[in-house]
Amino acid sequence: MPIYEYGCSDCGNKFEKLVKISDTNVPECPRCDSSNVHKAFSTFGIGGCPNTGAKAESKKPSCGYASGNSCCAGCGA
Repeated sequence: MPIYEYGCSDCGNKFEKLVKISDTNVPECPRCDSSNVHKAFSTFGIGGCPNTGAKAESKKPSCGYASGNSCCAGCGA
């Protein structure tokens, strides 16, 4: 089962939900219980920084954010 990212149009909450591919129901927002929820565009990285493509331990991402030896996962900067 994949993990999908969602955004609530009512309160602005962003959350993740483990959902069966065959499930067509839209989840409710865990913060405000609204059903006015949409799938958000999500990013992922494999072994490097999403903004620069560099190895996480060798360079900071172009947005300047790094936490220890890891990069942000698409901070949007």
